[in-house]
Amino acid sequence: MAPDVFRMKVRAPLICASAHAGQFVIIRTDEHGERIPLTLMDYSEADGAIEMAFQVVGTTTDKLSRLGEGDCLQDVVGPLGRPSELEGLGRVVCAGGGVGIAALYPIARACARAGNEVRVALGSRDREHLILLDRMQALGVPVEIATDDGSVGIKGFVTELVLKAIKEWSPQRVIAVGPVPMMRAVCVLTRQHAVPTVVSLNAIMLDGTGMCGTCRCEVAGETKFSCVDGPEFDGHQVDFEMLTARLGAYKEEERESWKRFEAVASDYTGSCGEAS
Repeated sequence: MAPDVFRMKVRAPLICASAHAGQFVIIRTDEHGERIPLTLMDYSEADGAIEMAFQVVGTTTDKLSRLGEGDCLQDVVGPLGRPSELEGLGRVVCAGGGVGIAALYPIARACARAGNEVRVALGSRDREHLILLDRMQALGVPVEIATDDGSVGIKGFVTELVLKAIKEWSPQRVIAVGPVPMMRAVCVLTRQHAVPTVVSLNAIMLDGTGMCGTCRCEVAGETKFSCVDGPEFDGHQVDFEMLTARLGAYKEEERESWKRFEAVASDYTGSCGEAS
């Protein structure tokens, strides 16, 4: 989808049968792999397949990027998390940044289908890294773009598009999905203008059932678990400092893991290799 962003389609008919916008799955690449959450980008009961997007940032995503058609994943568990609440919202700005646009797409689609008035604001570093623009435009709602270098849309950040919408359109809700700094910046802006804002937290996860506590976050001064209480929360109540600290807790271990994997990466074929 972009130089370091990949799309993956997996046959998982049972997940498709009960999936909703805003939910995610937890996958494991192989018997010795870690468990990581990936938001459902799309799902179709017609072909029994789910779609996800991921950016290569470490060992597991590097492994995923090396799989091809017919290869297998060790585990795919889902759908997990609470579905997005989209009924009766009125005017909604759906703001996405980076690979978070993939997670925003089914939310924006479901939001429009629920009868809300929707505007989409997308942010990316440049044209090359702007994903899913065609699918967003196919929703038939206004779509505006901001890129860091100005190669498409305005030169600037997605927050500028959100501010423009607030001034011109008076939205009743903002839904923001993207990197933590982007979601935090959107929440600072919308708090100033008293616009309710929902964010989707990409916390580190392990079991996905609320048992381990790995994905804990602080919302309105209370401990919540992203996997079962979220992943969506009131952005004005999220402790983003704590979230940022927890996301960076294992950076050294992540770098060491990736370094070890690079030594054997050329031979990686996933949990089953090519299927006959």
